[in-house]
Amino acid sequence: MMPVKRVLMGLLTLSLLAVLVMAGSVWLWLDRPLGMPATVTAQQPLDVAIAPGTSARALSKQLTRAGIDAPGWALFAYFRLSGESRRIQAGSYEFTPGLTPKTLLDKLVRGDQAFRQITLIEGWNYRQVFQAIESARDVQQDTAAMDVSEVMALIGKTGVHPEGQFFPDTYRFPKNAKASSILRSASVALDRKLAQAWAERDDGLPLKSPREALILASIIEKETGAPQDRADIGGVFINRMRIGMRLQTDPTVIYGLGERFDGNLRKVDLQTDTVYNTYTRAGLPPTPIAMPSYASMLAAVQPSDTKAFYFVARGDGTSQFSVTLAEHNAAVRRYILGR
Repeated sequence: MMPVKRVLMGLLTLSLLAVLVMAGSVWLWLDRPLGMPATVTAQQPLDVAIAPGTSARALSKQLTRAGIDAPGWALFAYFRLSGESRRIQAGSYEFTPGLTPKTLLDKLVRGDQAFRQITLIEGWNYRQVFQAIESARDVQQDTAAMDVSEVMALIGKTGVHPEGQFFPDTYRFPKNAKASSILRSASVALDRKLAQAWAERDDGLPLKSPREALILASIIEKETGAPQDRADIGGVFINRMRIGMRLQTDPTVIYGLGERFDGNLRKVDLQTDTVYNTYTRAGLPPTPIAMPSYASMLAAVQPSDTKAFYFVARGDGTSQFSVTLAEHNAAVRRYILGR
């Protein structure tokens, strides 16, 4: 029996050693950089988009098909045995040389996606917004073949004019996000900011709705050269609205001219009637004329308590405010005509 016992002990020892060797190999494998295509570099990463609901098994196959050099079964086994497979997050990922199975799983569990960002500038019109998104890198241009009404319907604003419907801010989005999702985020942000400003409005304003506040805010945005003048400019327009005086603001006329505007606003332009000409028509124009900042929204609903009805640019970005037309004409002669 002794020889048999020794044989069994020997086999057991060999089995244990084999297990230890295998465990050691697996441990080393977890920290060993995974192979990738030769074209993948730190500057040109490997892109992998993981759809929501992707199983650990399907993900393992997807990673190997994408170019990660590792047995799919090994990745799947590691994902499952780690206990972290259910925490893997969907999204758009970038993988660079030096990635190990451990850092791969950690990246997926943390949701360390590849992000890009775009900045929409206050005072832009909607065409500039669309162009900025169209020119942005790593964006799926799903709205490229649509007309404006279709785009607005897609982002949940059917029948709404696009002007002023996007909040100026910097937006961070996953690589290869759809253009419509960026527009939707900016539209939702606008609605939220406008509601916030409207809730904080002063009593007794001649503004009937958040939409009217938005239109006025867009005019204030285009008229403001210095931030400290916003509330006073808002006060001037509110004063005019209270007595039924026409707003007589150049930016609305320029907006109404559209592509016909060549940078030079002429007297004939001020006299030519359009729905946006606030020299020929009373009240607010039918839509906003630009994207207003939150500061301009507040200036529309919390204007300064000024007696001024007029203002003119001083030439340094600030404005000269006047109570009477005579004072205003004198300011025009000084700052515009140089007399």
